Amino acid sequence: MKVSVFGGSGFVGDYIISELVKNNINPYVLVRLGNESKITEHRKCNIITGDIDNGTAVEQTMMNTEAVIYNIGIIREFKSSPSLSISVHNEITFEKLHYEGLKKCVDQAKKLNIKRFILMSANGVKENGTGYQSTKYRAEEYLKNSGLDYTIFQPSLIFGDSSDKIEFCKQLKNDMLSLPVPAPLFHEGFLPFKAGSFKMSPVHVKDVAKCFVAALKEQKSVGKTFPLGGDELTWKEITKTIAIASDKEDKMFIPAPVLPVKIVASLFDRFPWFPIAKDQLTMLLEGNTCDGTEAFNLFNVKEPIKFNIDTLDYLSNEK
Repeated sequence: MKVSVFGGSGFVGDYIISELVKNNINPYVLVRLGNESKITEHRKCNIITGDIDNGTAVEQTMMNTEAVIYNIGIIREFKSSPSLSISVHNEITFEKLHYEGLKKCVDQAKKLNIKRFILMSANGVKENGTGYQSTKYRAEEYLKNSGLDYTIFQPSLIFGDSSDKIEFCKQLKNDMLSLPVPAPLFHEGFLPFKAGSFKMSPVHVKDVAKCFVAALKEQKSVGKTFPLGGDELTWKEITKTIAIASDKEDKMFIPAPVLPVKIVASLFDRFPWFPIAKDQLTMLLEGNTCDGTEAFNLFNVKEPIKFNIDTLDYLSNEK
């Protein structure tokens, strides 16, 4: 089987490609120039160099394949700004990557008569949410109305060893737990009684990759949307587990009202050096829980990997 993959050089995409190769499926991967080596199994892939806004490169990636996996996604956007030296053509936006890129691939799949299409979305997407949530929602709707044999996955927080790629637990360790100040337990309002009480359902990247690849040939998954999540844990439980796994078990935590942080973020989140965006804080406080049982049962993920100190051991091995 030949499968075209978009978003293969990132954290989750790399695991998906490795799972494809493991199952003797031939990946055709669109990769930006210079990012080829970010794919662990790049020597076993058919690499097409180009950007998602290059129609010719998209077509070349999809030609002669039988299915499409669209995994392109960002958690923060950086629009054109002289201070960032980002041109209009190279700006990193939710609209461009979550929606326009997906639309281009769906339209090309229809032209090439490729029926099977699998989309990486996210738990909690909605029409009138943040830019991240609304563009993911619109991408889902476009795919659902395309007439293609689609499957959509909506994971909660994805964790796992990412090597040098961006991953939530590693980023939280670097941006919050490694600083010489107490780590924040965010909460709404100014009373700290519910600090850090919002919840997430962390799911391991290996289990996500298994579901994606198993779905390619599972007819029962066509036309369906699957949440992917593990045990429900509070932000306080998650951050303290990450701290212990990072050899920072003595780290202090302090309640932090989110409003002042949002105000500061609204001023500085356009700069890559600022650790968190205003919309990220909004989504964080909403919580992000879901039950992945249906997907794990259908795709034969018998023992989903749990979020604990042992499965976060990659954090203690980091320099």
